[in-house]
Amino acid sequence: IGSSAVLAGFFLLILLLFIGAKAYIEPQLPSVDSLRQLQLQVPLRIFTRDGKLIGEFGSERRALLKYDEIPEKLVQAFLSAEDDSFFEHGGVDYWGLLRAALKLVLTGEKAQGGSTITMQLARNVFLTSEKTYSRKFREILLARKIESEISKQEILELYLNKIYLGERAYGVGAAARVYFDKDVKDLTLPEMALLAALPKAPSRDNPLANPERARERRDYVLRRMRELGYSSQLNFEA
Repeated sequence: IGSSAVLAGFFLLILLLFIGAKAYIEPQLPSVDSLRQLQLQVPLRIFTRDGKLIGEFGSERRALLKYDEIPEKLVQAFLSAEDDSFFEHGGVDYWGLLRAALKLVLTGEKAQGGSTITMQLARNVFLTSEKTYSRKFREILLARKIESEISKQEILELYLNKIYLGERAYGVGAAARVYFDKDVKDLTLPEMALLAALPKAPSRDNPLANPERARERRDYVLRRMRELGYSSQLNFEA
């Protein structure tokens, strides 16, 4: 049997396994409607009479935002850092997954990348963080289901309110307060880039835990924004 026939047989086997696993797992996936009804835990806040925050109680810091309350440049910063093809794909970056799989096969090392914003949302809301192939497959199917049922803007709104950004801050609204004592609308571009740099390692790379590493990651995001045409800013310290 020729090598081409063996290769074709291998891909056919993979396809059949995929179809079988998909048929088994899809009926078990949670309803996407529950995303819209997601109740995010908001801490108790104590204010003075003139509206100044003097105390916050609770294990998680949150400041929920609607999509139109999130600055466009902040959205672009996260797209640059996490998923620059977000508005083009259907929930899954197959090329990114293929690159990661090839690196694993060729080097034995697990590569970063391939996990879209939609896949991260699926994992953060519905799944565990266990690193198994079955969980990754469920993540892929759930991401496709999410994309087929809610809009890209809704996905970004949920993601940017849900993502953990270190120091007990969940979502960009809370993180802007924790790190800069600002509303998101008042953030500078470098500050937005710093927040967008945090999802990979929020506890390790945040500016309170590791200022130097946070600056490096921020500068990477600003470079990506320039490469993608979202910014022409050269002064990273502005």
